[in-house]
Parts: sequence; structure tokens; C-alpha cells
Amino acid sequence: MKVIELHYLPPPRYFALLLQEPGIKIDLHEHFVKQTYRNRCRILTANGIDTLSIPVLGGNKKIPLQDIKIDYTQKWTNRHLRAIQSAYGKAPFYEYYADDLLAVYRQKPVFLLDLTLPLLTQCLDFLQLEVTLTFTGTYTSLANTPENDLRSKINPKTTAAWPKTYQQIAYQQVFGSNFVDELSVIDLIFCTGPQAGGIIKSGLKQGT
Repeated sequence: MKVIELHYLPPPRYFALLLQEPGIKIDLHEHFVKQTYRNRCRILTANGIDTLSIPVLGGNKKIPLQDIKIDYTQKWTNRHLRAIQSAYGKAPFYEYYADDLLAVYRQKPVFLLDLTLPLLTQCLDFLQLEVTLTFTGTYTSLANTPENDLRSKINPKTTAAWPKTYQQIAYQQVFGSNFVDELSVIDLIFCTGPQAGGIIKSGLKQGT
């Protein structure tokens, strides 16, 4: 069994990994790790890359992900929604997907996973990918089979591409003339619409 963590609006390679490893399980019981895609994502704005981070309570402590609460004392929701609209309001397919995506934020869930999991499900629906999400029942230690532990393999701190069998195919982005990789999948979705899922699949085929 292979295991991965839950991301906040993951980059396309996360979805490529879900496609490549149909039996992979998402671990909702692992300890939360700061400065990872568990609570942050990257979007492309007129001023370059903007990292959107969801503030959480107790992030410095060893707390299981399923118990991590969102900190609403900080006005992060307004910032994220404004940033997404500013970055993609003029994207070709923004109007087709924005309402469903932003509606998840407006529910103001207490726990982080109750925001990130519905967003992940919504993105899978946008991408029209046939992926069935499965989850671990408890924390899963893979000390004896480290090759199956894919938690934190896709993270903002490393330039090592994972999975190695995936190569992001360039597409027309809203800003800039040079393609920017490793952004949230919403960049791909808002820019390419119904072609987004196929672009991810093509990148996986190209890398194999």
C-alpha cells in the first residue's frame, strides 16, 4: 500500500500521481507538517508567484491532520478569494468554474481537512478524472517499505520532480510569456477548461 498526504489545491503532478497509483491512500491521521502543500498553494499573478497559506491552530505541535483547525482570526479567506479572482478573473474558463470552487470557502469549515478535501474533490470533478479517493483508517507507518511512503514527496521546498514519470506540459497562462510550473491545479483549470484533465494525462504519458 502506498500513502500520500492531503494537499490544499495541489499542483497537477499530485493528480498525475493519483492516476498513476490508483490504489494509493490519503493519510488523514498523520501529524501536520508546516510549510508544505498541506495548507498552502501557489498561483500566478500579475506580480509573479503568490503563495496562499491557510493559517492553522496548533501547527507547531504534533497534532494529527484530522484535528488541525483553521485559524479564522486572520482574514485569510478574503485574501485568498481576492487573490484568486485577481489572478484568474480574466482567464478563459474562470466564469465556468469559479462559483463552485469559491462556494467551498464560504462554508467556513472548522477543520482544515473539511476545506482541503472538498476542494480536492471539486478539482477532480473539474478535471473529469476517474479517481476514487481512499483513506487510511489510522496513521500508517511505512518504515519497512519507505518506497511506498509518498508523503511530502511533492512539496514546495524541493525542485525534485515527483512522480518522476510526469512532465508538466506547458499551456497558455494569464500572465507572462514564460511558462511557470508547479502552480496549483486551478491555474491549469482556469486557463484550459475541459482540456485540463487531458493535459495532465498527456504529461504522464510523456514522462513514461
